[in-house]
Amino acid sequence: MSSTQTPASAPSTDSGTAGKVDRFFEITRRGSTWGREVRGGLVTFVTMAYIVILNPLILGGFSADQAAVDVTGGWLPNAQVAAVTALTAGVMTILFGLVARLPFGFAAGLGINSFLAASVVGELTWAEAMGLVVINGLIIVLLSSTGLRAMIFTAVPQQLKLAITVGIGLFIAFIGLVDSGFVRSSGHPSPPVQLGENGSVVSLPTTVFVIGLILIGILMARRVKAALLIGIVATTIIAVILEAIFKVGPSLGTNPNGWNLNAPVLPSSIVAVPDLSLLGQVSFGAFDRIGVLAAVMLIFTLVFTNFFDAMGTMTGLANEAGLTDQNGNFPRLKSALIVEGVGAVAGGAASASSNTVFIESGAGIGEGARTGLANMVTGVLFLAAMFFTPLTQIVPLEVAGAALVIVGALMVTQIRYIDFGDFSVVLPVFLTILIMPLTYSIANGIGAGFISWVLVRSFSGRAKEVSPLLWIVAVGFLVYFVRGPVQALLGG
Repeated sequence: MSSTQTPASAPSTDSGTAGKVDRFFEITRRGSTWGREVRGGLVTFVTMAYIVILNPLILGGFSADQAAVDVTGGWLPNAQVAAVTALTAGVMTILFGLVARLPFGFAAGLGINSFLAASVVGELTWAEAMGLVVINGLIIVLLSSTGLRAMIFTAVPQQLKLAITVGIGLFIAFIGLVDSGFVRSSGHPSPPVQLGENGSVVSLPTTVFVIGLILIGILMARRVKAALLIGIVATTIIAVILEAIFKVGPSLGTNPNGWNLNAPVLPSSIVAVPDLSLLGQVSFGAFDRIGVLAAVMLIFTLVFTNFFDAMGTMTGLANEAGLTDQNGNFPRLKSALIVEGVGAVAGGAASASSNTVFIESGAGIGEGARTGLANMVTGVLFLAAMFFTPLTQIVPLEVAGAALVIVGALMVTQIRYIDFGDFSVVLPVFLTILIMPLTYSIANGIGAGFISWVLVRSFSGRAKEVSPLLWIVAVGFLVYFVRGPVQALLGG
């Protein structure tokens, strides 16, 4: 059980609307309250809102010369990508909350959108790339509907599920440290990363991150209600005041002392009419343009990344929320996996890229969210963000980074349940935990853990304890890890 989980209470007997909502979302049964769910949903939105700004910068641009241009010279306008990003995040977050009734926010996944912009549209049009995302989502929905995805999930040993939670904790803490500028690339082979700029924390934005981290840490240690929310709001106010005085501005990739993504300034205008022109701009012409084998390899990469990133994230968040059983499974598992696949379809159909569970949802869980009611709050705020995109730029990424480090610390506490007395457990667990943050990929960590688990356990005399499904998945991960040479061979 998570350190933030409260004991469950008796189910509500209120026969009114509030009681029906309570019973539907199991608010009281899960030891939560309406206040915690609302606060948790708000905090999840605040820590995820950056995606409305970042996703358009990855997929689109303000002009062709600074956008990801596809094979025909086409590109996605920033404002249009922002609108569909907020729309799909809102719709999918609400849908997941209603169907799975879990406090996991949805938005465009950063791994897949970067893969599309950097590797796929050089060979395809944007519409064709999004067509592959839709196919990827349909495959995941099919695997989830047949129960195969749930079978794989339940076949994962509890020790690996705990390792996934710990690995994700380190991963999101690392994201927070990098987003804040506290940890940066050194630009050298060794060491690859360093503290701040040239080994020194000197920038104002990074200082704001440190202030936020310490402030939220103190509030959490003192068990103050709404500690994360109070800390985020207070630190954002500090950031706005400091920016107004010193006028640091955004980094824009050239100013190492600037704000990482958006400067915390009050917007001159609040309302912006969303442009949803990208909805339905999908084509399935990739098979004709690059050939069936090449298209299949791209889909394979998308499916593997989507499939296991989401599985790992859900595992970690459910563990942190204290919603898992003794085997690490959580309520409405099959429904949750199906809706996650629908997120990929919806994201591709809207040209927002595959929508998936966001690890930043852990911030809302840390605030007390335990049910899908929190998703209603997060989802409505994302839908509102379509019209109020200027407001989403007030909270700087450095403040959100402080919250992520705190959540990472909470998730790492699950390590106390791992059995370190058996080395056939230790090595797979260690690789899972270590590879996630070092490669910036949940799927890579899971793959390393699966492969090492089946090999070490099997050849140390415990082959009967390894599920045949794990062997199949391990072989799949092996192909996934060497997909570059395989794709080159097939292409040749």
